[in-house]
Amino acid sequence: MKQVWLSSPFRTLWEGRDPFEQVDLLQGEVFRRVASRKTIRFAVNGGHYFAKIHYGVGWLEILKNLLHLKLPVLGAQNEWSALQRLSQIGVHTITPVAFGRMGSNPARMRSFLITEELTGTTSIEDLCAAWASQPPAFRLRKALTEQIASMVRQMHAHGINHRDCYLCHFHLDTSSGLRAGEARQEPAEPDKLRLYVIDLHRAQIRRRTPRRWLIKDLAGLYFSAMDFGITRTDRLRFIRAYEQRPLHQVFQERTRFWRRVEQTAIALHTKLGPQETLVDKAGR
Repeated sequence: MKQVWLSSPFRTLWEGRDPFEQVDLLQGEVFRRVASRKTIRFAVNGGHYFAKIHYGVGWLEILKNLLHLKLPVLGAQNEWSALQRLSQIGVHTITPVAFGRMGSNPARMRSFLITEELTGTTSIEDLCAAWASQPPAFRLRKALTEQIASMVRQMHAHGINHRDCYLCHFHLDTSSGLRAGEARQEPAEPDKLRLYVIDLHRAQIRRRTPRRWLIKDLAGLYFSAMDFGITRTDRLRFIRAYEQRPLHQVFQERTRFWRRVEQTAIALHTKLGPQETLVDKAGR
């Protein structure tokens, strides 16, 4: 089985060539390299791109995941499917320009995904880094909380769960003038902030997102915000925006659900410790 999709500029550059051979020839900055995959940043025709290249995880990794009741990530297909679905439902994310998958043996399947580099953005994790000691302007705090809640709700409502749902994987377009490390800044139109969700290589897509994965995503997000001085008001504002109904209705019907989200987040924070461990956790 072989599947290849190419967009500009790779449709022209690789015409008549084997895309899998061409991907292996790419030269650039290596961002991550493990036994089964690598991620590199490279330049073509003046543009910058990221390539995630998967070489097959092996039966041992597949069995290990299954024994822990986890679905193994076999290649680039997860992220490719998630990017397509997000585009369909209007959630901003990175732009794919090339995808390929080859082989029927799940342990040895080869695949790749090339995306445009996301430029002119900062991660919400970096943006919020100083919030614990320097609280942000109210309108910015409110807008970011509500917009992230809305994005996650939209993903979950359409059967997508991220599995690495942390603030570092949400990016803000800095054309509004916002910059990381400047806590008291405030955009002219906070309701028009443009957010992106990235790093979807472990994402899952179903007709309906199971409750346990809703909890895991929401708990991951809460955990990643714990060290940034978030308040009870922030948490309630997030819940209201995610649920899209008054809080008294939410807690009449969903108290157990949100209590479980909080318990899971606290347990994760206790296990992993402060924020500096988050990027390593998210990348595995």
